[in-house]
Amino acid sequence: MKLRRKNKTTIEVATSSMNDIMFFLMLFFLIMSTLLNPNVIKLSLPSSKHPSELRQKEVSLSVTKEMNYFINNRQVAFNQLETELLTELKGVDNATVVLRCDNSLSVQSLVDVLEIGNKLRIKMILATKASNGTKN
Repeated sequence: MKLRRKNKTTIEVATSSMNDIMFFLMLFFLIMSTLLNPNVIKLSLPSSKHPSELRQKEVSLSVTKEMNYFINNRQVAFNQLETELLTELKGVDNATVVLRCDNSLSVQSLVDVLEIGNKLRIKMILATKASNGTKN
């Protein structure tokens, strides 16, 4: 008495469309990750133990370790920094400039930028990163 079947069936899972789905998911997350980070200037901010957040109209002023100056991600020469800040803050009451400097810059470079803000009577805040690594 023979109890085995002659036809053996194999069970398969069709995974040909899985590659397309994974590609589209990867593409979606890559595009979204670039849109989520508005600060595209690579800086190493100094750290702070008590970070605070700013909740008003702000203008971003970034200084890289190569001494490149950016106002709202637009590169500006140092000698044009004062006029560009005036143009950016024209018609804005009580605006704040968030100063993002690389932590390898000298203190004199920071003071030069702060003197421009003091001359224009602009409130300037130095951006730091928290000790746990988040930016503020």
